[in-house]
Amino acid sequence: MRYPAFLYCFPLNYGVFAKAILLGIITLLLSASVSAQGLTITVVDQDNNPLADAVVEIVSSEAKAFQQTDVKHVAQESLVFVPFVTAVQQGSLIDFPNRDKTRHHVYSFSDAKTFEIQLYTGKPEEPILFDKPGIVTLGCNIHDYMLAYIYVGESALVQVSDSAGNVHFPTMPQAPLTLKLWHPWQVDTLAEQPLAAPLQHELKVTLPITTGQEKPTAPKRGFGR
Repeated sequence: MRYPAFLYCFPLNYGVFAKAILLGIITLLLSASVSAQGLTITVVDQDNNPLADAVVEIVSSEAKAFQQTDVKHVAQESLVFVPFVTAVQQGSLIDFPNRDKTRHHVYSFSDAKTFEIQLYTGKPEEPILFDKPGIVTLGCNIHDYMLAYIYVGESALVQVSDSAGNVHFPTMPQAPLTLKLWHPWQVDTLAEQPLAAPLQHELKVTLPITTGQEKPTAPKRGFGR
């Protein structure tokens, strides 16, 4: 291993101790540099196709501390929920604006959160607090085909993959970390995966799903319009 040139400038009777300290500092700086570059994760299905709407959560003791964010929105637009999958940290608030002309009746009977917003248009009076980890399934009492999901994670490091299957975390805590994956159409519950040091800047993971599934869409004509 080649050390930086300036380390060889120390006298022998002083160099061993000084070099040890400086090497420790350099190691910390390099580790901080790796962390600052963050991590990009690409999620694919069993056929190696990019998987959108996959939740990626990275858990560590540091990431569990609640980080206040802006209120998120799960809207009703064109008679469907938008977005189809939402991911938040435990303790987050979500608003449910109705941007359709017709009224909706949003509800969830899930263990992670049970609530109802009875027939309404526009913006509800208050956002809903999601204070328990788990999967929340959303429905509408007026439009039975309407369906969406909210993943409530323990960690502040939780995102939903885009159309290319990607999520990006700009900064990362130091290992050890635990990776969790979830998708509404996954075949089996995926075991948690440890992420050991040294962390890579890019990671590709496979999540098998049931093929042939489609997101809910509104009927083409004359239904609730």
